[in-house]
Amino acid sequence: MTGPHRVAEILSLTYGEHGPDSMLLARLCQACLVATSVSGVGVALMTADGPSGVVLAATDGRARQLEELQFSFGEGPCVEASDSGRPVLQADLAVTGPTRWPGFVAAVLDFGVRAIFALPLRVGAIRVGVLDLYRDVPGQLEILELAEALAFAEAATLVVLYLQDHAAQEGDQSALVEPIERRAVVHQATGMIAVQLGISLAEALLRLRARAYVSGRPVSEVAADVVSRRMRFDDGEPGGGRQ
Repeated sequence: MTGPHRVAEILSLTYGEHGPDSMLLARLCQACLVATSVSGVGVALMTADGPSGVVLAATDGRARQLEELQFSFGEGPCVEASDSGRPVLQADLAVTGPTRWPGFVAAVLDFGVRAIFALPLRVGAIRVGVLDLYRDVPGQLEILELAEALAFAEAATLVVLYLQDHAAQEGDQSALVEPIERRAVVHQATGMIAVQLGISLAEALLRLRARAYVSGRPVSEVAADVVSRRMRFDDGEPGGGRQ
């Protein structure tokens, strides 16, 4: 079953299970993992400016790290898929990735990831997010598996829109409150770093991302340290700071 019928089936199964709305995308990612021969699945929120640093759902720690790394480096299949509006299918990252996304690929290969399939979540020209699938071994998705992944991407788009709509209606009780707050922390930390170093917001965000990558922590955690004044940035070390 493919096309609209398959999307409707995925949505029916996702919404049919008991649990809070905040678990909808987690259930969808898990179902996608079962339906395809991949090792992990994640959904990241995107904006017109690129990755937001918000991981809405992931089947495991590595899937979450992939999304965080693409935000930290500002590059990767997820970013390219969102920018272009087309799937980015990388069956062997060690061969095709280093020249396209050198920093990101070096990091993910260290994590044991060998293939990534990034599918954009879009409504017309509006960027909603990206569904990322990864494998521990190289290899393309079979035709039917790719059709399944595309159906899950379409379903994920509808779920994200549903959650965002409820976020607007329900305020602090909505399913997307935590990710939105985390994104706000990143923006606030970026402004503080810009003031501390006398640099532009764009450069401050790069410093924040670099610090997160060097320390092996999510960008949101480092941003929280900056906002709470547990960490200050200075020019003493690239992308770094003092605590």
